[in-house]
Amino acid sequence: MTFNDVVEGIKGLSTDEKEEIQSLLQQYLREERRDRIYENLQAAQKEQQQGNLKFSNQIDELRQLIEE
Repeated sequence: MTFNDVVEGIKGLSTDEKEEIQSLLQQYLREERRDRIYENLQAAQKEQQQGNLKFSNQIDELRQLIEE
């Protein structure tokens, strides 16, 4: 099934069904964003454990870290 087929199929649905699909898509997108955030958290924790993260509260030092 192609994207076009899906779009055409949705066009033929009732308003209630379209709203349900919209709600489901929003839920799926939220879940995907949460998963991505969690994966980023795990990667950052791993970097921290390996000592690859640097922290500073000095603006000049932070700028240097960003440029690296």
